[in-house]
Amino acid sequence: MTALPLGADPLASLARPPVAAILTLEQVDADVFRGLSHTRARRTYGGQTLGQALVAAGLTVERAHRPHSLHGHFVHPGRSDLPVDYVVDRVRDGGSFTTRHVRAIQRERTVLLATVSFQRDEDGLTHQDMAPTPCPPPEALPRFEDSVAADASDHEWRRLLLSNVGVEFRFPEEYPRLAGRRGTKLPPRQRAWIRTPDRLGDESLVHAAGFTYCSDLFLLSAALPPHGRHIDTPGLKLASLDHTVWLHRTFRADEWHLYEQHGYWMGGGRGISRGHLYDRDGTLVASTAQEGLLRFR
Repeated sequence: MTALPLGADPLASLARPPVAAILTLEQVDADVFRGLSHTRARRTYGGQTLGQALVAAGLTVERAHRPHSLHGHFVHPGRSDLPVDYVVDRVRDGGSFTTRHVRAIQRERTVLLATVSFQRDEDGLTHQDMAPTPCPPPEALPRFEDSVAADASDHEWRRLLLSNVGVEFRFPEEYPRLAGRRGTKLPPRQRAWIRTPDRLGDESLVHAAGFTYCSDLFLLSAALPPHGRHIDTPGLKLASLDHTVWLHRTFRADEWHLYEQHGYWMGGGRGISRGHLYDRDGTLVASTAQEGLLRFR
């Protein structure tokens, strides 16, 4: 084994999972598609199951209809060492809207139930009643690996994050998890520039699934800063319960977008966060919401 130079970060060159491969499904039967994790994580990343479910649904829909919403319920945790089969039910084929129900199954156990809706492109009234808070562009910000390199007390959480989730991200402010590790209390808001490290081709369905894959990252943890906690706080059990993605227009998931998140409620062992995705011009291109378990034993 080659020794690292003095002061070198052992995680700086860690490869992220291949998102393009993760979103490439194998058809194993009529309206049944199989996806793989391509990671060594013990549990499946939730965004992977959501993204693969959207691809499976889209493979049964004519291309004139594009996905505009996905509503998913996580039923059981998935295992990354096993494939997941996505069984698609063709609920409705309409002139304007098409609906699919997807059941993600692993060894006869349901891990996700999702409803995906597609719409034919059409013109209409437009407005958006929100705008992102100004911040530096991603090129002016350090890579995530560099921004947290000073936190050398524990490499393991960084290794797990970088090796198990295929998302590139850069924070305009301090990564809130670091404040939580210090016990510092902050407002329930966080934001990051995000994109997939892989180029995803030109198919709009794959880019919609690419953001859906990214959308689960950090979202629920936005409810923790007011409590001075983070997702690895001893005794904390954190799990996504349901997740919604609304896609307002087509965009490329492999290009930088600003993902603002707000953890606006917590109680009864649960928390709810919402997210807004903006392009560089401040145009709102997607919105998300998630409820999850945030329980202390």
